[in-house]
Amino acid sequence: MVTLKSIAADSKGFAAKNLINSLKSEHTQAVSNAMLIRALEEMGLQRDDPRLSSLFEKLDKMPGSGTLDEDGLRSLLGEVEASLVGRALSGSLIIPAFEEFRDQLNSIFETCRGESSGSVASYIPQLARVDPEKFAMAVCTIDGQRHSIGDDQDRFCVQSTCKPVNYAIAHGLSNADSIHNHVGREPSGRSFNELTLNPAGLPHNPMINAGAIMASSLIKPRESLADRFDFVMSTWRDLGGGVEPGFDNTVFLSEKATADRNFALAYFMRENGAFPPNTDLMETLDFYFQCCSISIDVRHMATIAATLANGGVCPTTNQRVLDAEAVRNCLSLMYSCGMYDYSGEFAFTVGIPAKSGVSGALMLVIPGVCGIAIWSPRLDRCGNSVRGVRFAQELSKRYSFHSYATMVPGQELIDPTKSQAERVAEVASSLCSAASVGDLGELRRLVASGADILQADYDGRTALHLAASEGRVGVVRFLLSIGADAEQKDRWGNTALADAEREGMGDAVQLLSNLKTAEPMKSRPRRKAA
Repeated sequence: MVTLKSIAADSKGFAAKNLINSLKSEHTQAVSNAMLIRALEEMGLQRDDPRLSSLFEKLDKMPGSGTLDEDGLRSLLGEVEASLVGRALSGSLIIPAFEEFRDQLNSIFETCRGESSGSVASYIPQLARVDPEKFAMAVCTIDGQRHSIGDDQDRFCVQSTCKPVNYAIAHGLSNADSIHNHVGREPSGRSFNELTLNPAGLPHNPMINAGAIMASSLIKPRESLADRFDFVMSTWRDLGGGVEPGFDNTVFLSEKATADRNFALAYFMRENGAFPPNTDLMETLDFYFQCCSISIDVRHMATIAATLANGGVCPTTNQRVLDAEAVRNCLSLMYSCGMYDYSGEFAFTVGIPAKSGVSGALMLVIPGVCGIAIWSPRLDRCGNSVRGVRFAQELSKRYSFHSYATMVPGQELIDPTKSQAERVAEVASSLCSAASVGDLGELRRLVASGADILQADYDGRTALHLAASEGRVGVVRFLLSIGADAEQKDRWGNTALADAEREGMGDAVQLLSNLKTAEPMKSRPRRKAA
């Protein structure tokens, strides 16, 4: 009889067996606890991961020279741990080659380090005192694979990166129709703090100051300011996997003391009847300034971004924190309005939902994949982190993260959700499938996108083999014209001509035979097979 208990036991056994097999040598059937810890960390699974903290604690208590066999490891694994470790070992986490991805991000980070233009925000005195050379980056995938580099333990104020969070919170407490009765959802085309409203007398969107003040007014307005802020802080904690956010009171006081424009925006909105009835204007502004003064580091922010990428479920705790519809609408607004006056250009060139803040913070959300946070205080004229924007641009050039990246053929972009072997196998399979059915249009598209026509499937068969064996003479002629190798052999030693002869495809046999007679292969230029 199959029970949940037996399934859990099988899962533990599978994870234990595969982990041991992946680490053991030919001389031993056991592995050391240090090897196991290193293997998990290389997968991007860190020791402070709430899902694995118990396992790491048990491993740390073992003697340094201790070893584990399958039975020993099985006894250490809980059900959640067994599932997570099993998925990691089978390459089923969202980024299977995490080490490769981590190294690429580090390379981009170092490329951006030399960018020294821009200057720190000066209109808030406390922000003007931050070291302009600070630089940090962190990533967290929707499976909780994490990595960080640089000044990753330094805390900074979230500033405008609180805007998408507050919008999503307010959205979740009501609904889209209710919140958008008080704030629009169109890019303003104006400065983030400009004294302007849309034709309906509402702030243009929640990602500019007026809209963010409005969104703040919609978060538990009937409760005390202290309780409202406690609620927001607990949400930031849950979004970050249980990590406690901080609060910078000096920034709060400094921001409040220099907030003439924000006060003007609030009074302007009240004059136009934009706020809900009985809104306390001074309390709303204090609440907004408090939210901007929350302090975290890039590791915390990356986990928050990953929670957004995961539809509102925190990757490291599996806890639903935000409503899925709220997250969808939030990401739409981040995509179109999240980068101040640079939002349109950022969407055009980078194509990733993002939100920046004048503290130098930048939060990137790649839906269904990961969240990335960058912190570098030097800002450009729009108020965005110079290094942060540069990092996002380089990321989009290297990976297929742009929302429309897959629509452009010929781009050699990496999809990190697939291993290199899987990417090669998919291309070879697509080439062979198109050749087999005679789909010349698909073959031309694949070649235009950079596919190597000499790539073979697991049997060593190329597109030319398949086209010849199916008698697709037009495809055979096309492949030969772009450099296909008629002498390339499959795992059984057969050429395309041999395949055509075996299947009785006379026209293909004649074409390949004539080619061999008219032009010996030794005189033809050949491409190196993949």
